[in-house]
Parts: sequence; C-alpha cells; structure tokens
Amino acid sequence: MIKQVLLKPQAKPTIIGRVRKRWFKCSIGFVSVQLLVFFVLTSCGVKKSLKDIPKTSQYKTEIPERQQLTDSTFSLGNNFLTKNKQGLWELYVDGNPLEIGLKTGSLTQELFQFQERTFIDKINELVPSKGKQKLLKKFLAWYNRKMYLNIDEQFKTEIYGLSQYASKDYDYIAEPYPRVLYFHGAHDIGHALQDLALVGCSSFAAWGDKTTDGKLLIGRNFDFYAGDDFAKNKIIAFVSPDEGHNFMSVTWGGFIGVLSGMNDQGLTVTINAGKSSIPLVAKTPISLVTREILQYASTIDEATAIAKKRQVFVSESIFVGSAKDKKAAIIEVSPKKFGVYEVANSNELICSNHFQSEAYADDKDNQKHILESHSQYRYERMEELLGEQSKMTPRLAVDLLRDREGLDEKAIGYGNEKALNQLMAHHGIVFQPEDLLVWVSSNPYQLGEFVAYDLKEIFKEGNSNPQASSVAESKLNIAKDPFLETEAYRDYEVYRTLSRQVSAALAKGSRLEPEVLKTFEESNPDFWEAHYLIGLYYYQKGYDTVALQAFKKAATKEITTIPDRNRVERYIRRLKRRLH
Repeated sequence: MIKQVLLKPQAKPTIIGRVRKRWFKCSIGFVSVQLLVFFVLTSCGVKKSLKDIPKTSQYKTEIPERQQLTDSTFSLGNNFLTKNKQGLWELYVDGNPLEIGLKTGSLTQELFQFQERTFIDKINELVPSKGKQKLLKKFLAWYNRKMYLNIDEQFKTEIYGLSQYASKDYDYIAEPYPRVLYFHGAHDIGHALQDLALVGCSSFAAWGDKTTDGKLLIGRNFDFYAGDDFAKNKIIAFVSPDEGHNFMSVTWGGFIGVLSGMNDQGLTVTINAGKSSIPLVAKTPISLVTREILQYASTIDEATAIAKKRQVFVSESIFVGSAKDKKAAIIEVSPKKFGVYEVANSNELICSNHFQSEAYADDKDNQKHILESHSQYRYERMEELLGEQSKMTPRLAVDLLRDREGLDEKAIGYGNEKALNQLMAHHGIVFQPEDLLVWVSSNPYQLGEFVAYDLKEIFKEGNSNPQASSVAESKLNIAKDPFLETEAYRDYEVYRTLSRQVSAALAKGSRLEPEVLKTFEESNPDFWEAHYLIGLYYYQKGYDTVALQAFKKAATKEITTIPDRNRVERYIRRLKRRLH
C-alpha cells in the first residue's frame, strides 16, 4: 500500500515504486541510528557469526563434473537441471547435505548468479547511496548475528556447499557462505522491517464431501514481488536426501528454503505472512523451518512439533496438508506466540494473511491487520468462490487461483491486492497429496500453463533420468488462462509499462503528455491506483481542479486498504479547502 502522502517529487507511489519506498524508508530509518552503528562495529557476536563455518569433514565432497547436454540442460551423474517448454527449470539432486548443496550449486550456477545479481541490483536501486549501503551492510551483519545459532547444521552445510558457486563479484558485501546464509533470511527481514504488501498470499484446502473424489486438494498463490527479473527463472526442485523424506519445492537459484512444497509422504507446506512487530535480532528463517518440516514430517502433529521447537523472528502462517491425516491445518508462529488452527465440522480450510487460532484471538496487531488490510477481503472472496462449487477439482482450484474479480464479481481493477490473482505472483500451485500430484504455474503470473508432476514416478526406487528430459506429466497439465489472449490483458501490460513512466515523472518532477495520462487511465479504469497516481501528478503540478477530479474518481473504486482510503480522502479534503 502507498503509505506516505506525496508532497514532494521524490516519492514513487506505484506498485513498483512502493516497494522501493518502503525498503528505503525502513532500511535507512534503522541504519542511521549512530548508537546502533557503534554497537555493530564493536559487537563480538557479529565477528563470530561472520567466521562461523559448518563442519563438513564427515561428508563426501567429491562430485562429478557438470556436463552440458544442450543450451538449457545439464547433468551431473544421475542429477540434472533442464528447462521445460513452459519455461520452468526442473532440478533433481540427491545425496548428503554437502553433496546436495554442491550439486545444486554446480547445476544451477548461472541461475544462482543471475538471481544474486538481480537481488543486489534491487538493493542498489533501493539504497543508491554508497555511504548508506555501508551502514545497511553493517546493520544487517549485526541484525543477523544470531541467525547461524538457530539454523540446523545440515542446512548450514547444504548452504555452504551451495555458496561455493556464488558470484565472486559480491565478496565486498560478505564472504560467499555468510552472504548466502543471510539471503535465506531476506524474506523474513523484509517482512519484519517493512511490514508491507510484498506478500499477500492466499491458500485454501478442501477434502471429503468438498472434492469430487473425497481426496485432499490444496491451492495457493505466492504473491511475492521483487521485480520482474526475480520471477523469470523459477526452479521446481526435486530433492532426494540421504536422511528424511524426498520432496519437491518451488524455488529460485541460491535458495534451499521452502515456500511451497510437498514430500513423498503426501505432506505439503506453504507459508503466508502475518502481521509482525519489528524484532531485534534474526533467528530461524521461516523458509528453513518449512524445509525441515517437509524433509522430516509426515503428519500434521509431526509438522507442529518441528515448528514449535524453532525460534522464528516474524509472524507466519504455515499451511500444512497431510495425506495421512486426510485434512489440512494452519500452524501460526511468531516470536512470542504459537497456535494451531483446525476447522471443526468442516472439510474446508482458508488462509490469507491474518491469524485464526485461539492464541491470537486478542492480538491487537492481528485485529488491526484484519480491519485495515486486504487479507479479510481475500479470505471472503475465497469463501465465496468455494461456496459456488459443490465439489472441487484441480482444474477448479486453478480457476480459483486465477480469479481477478472482487466480491460479488465486482470489477476492482487488475493488480488490485484484494484480488486472489493480483497479476504479480511468483507462482501458483495446486497439490493433490493422496495421489502425490502437484501442478505448478508457468509465466506470466498464474496465467500460464499449470505443469503437472507425479512424485511417485519422480522418486520411484531405481528411477533415473540419464537423458535429463522433463519429468512433467504433460498429459495432466492444465491449459493457460484464456485471459492471456484478451485485449484486457494487453491493456494491463500497457498499464504496467506506463505506471513506471508515471513513477519516473513523479520522482523527477518531469512533465507527461496528456495523451500518456489518458492512455494510462484507460488501460486499467477500474483500478483505484490509476486514478490516484493521476491525481498525484496533477497535484504536484498545481492543477488542483483536475487533481480533485482524479482523487474523487479513485474514491469511487475498490481501494485496497483503510490507510489507502484515508489517504485519498485527505487529498480530497485538502484540495476542496484550497479551491473553496
């Protein structure tokens, strides 16, 4: 959401601009505190964390050389990386923690280094000052000083193996191993320091009389946006560790945590960010908690036990589905509270970005989040759509994840965070745990073909893939959304392009041609933010009458949050006073 009234030209209030603004405000707000900088420079805890290296002597370290078979296919023994025709990278690795790390790093090194470059470029964009970058670096070193104490040795070992293939270009930030380790907490740190809508995930489950075959069915959107480049190279990782369960997850280069995944026991995990207060120190990244659950749990009780023993530093809902339990539950974790939410007398479970268990019933942050954010709205939209279907199927689950409308089918504009499909998601995914089937979206957003995978076949004993061909079950794929072929979709892409142009004009105080603003408005007329941005532009130029008209038009649309609506209304009141 746009959190600051635009009174000066440097603000950037678009979807892309709001990411920059919040990162920048929060980062600099923390690292500018001189006492903190002094503490960073003198903290022995920082030195210990930077020098910590996992013990790897007990593990086999020799792995074969990577072989390049085509421009997008690599093999390493029976391990491989290949790109399917939908543009998804499929990775298969096995072995002990060090082997898995080294093999993953070797096979994905170009993707890993691209992702790292994209991430660092984003930081440089958000914090362009070299002096402030140095302060931010010191702050993050201090903030992460206890992270290594809260991560299991096997995962540190895997990250250490992976880090051997990190780019040398960024050693000025930190040595490869601590740098890659810290990247695993980036989701949590961004969540904690910004508390912004980079993540607005939606999840649901149905089973029993709510599905056609009575089997558990789970769908989720991971609405995380860190730039278009960040979402280009999705990796579907299939991991066969020496200890624990085989599993798959949707990830990216340089990341071993789990955001969405399923193991060969039919246990699934996905994460939904909750309302967090700002912690003083990083502990266990939530994606490594879910990785541990996926690798070592087969039931909801086992998943709960693992989550309970780990200290986290942000608030998160861990949505767990279980083939053995034939149902789903939500494990709600935060630095101070722990709860489990299960539905009684129902075969349907819904999760957005607020907590539902008894442990958070009186939590003021959670109550405020429900009132002011778009989480409750998306929750109710899922309720509405699930209620329209007597029996859910994988195809209907995909349709739900792709839904772009508001409550009662209201047109709320494309890109609105109140929609289930915000046209920004990193991925959408559907699980059928009892059959070990999973469908993963391909670009763009959740609109591309959902590619099917059968874990029974992929992890079948003695199975190998020497040709390193795609392991997808193509006959089960779910076709791309017809919306991709519409003029409305093409208009939305125009809107995204022009939103950057409007952002640049607002930031620099430069002038836009009236035709540009007209096209911008017409490309996404139902979206409140289009009119709001036009209002900001005219307000900045001193054209109060047309600015007021734009803000009034924005006020008639479905505005994303209460703070956003209040902001629009403040502009309207201010302009009315000035004009009258």
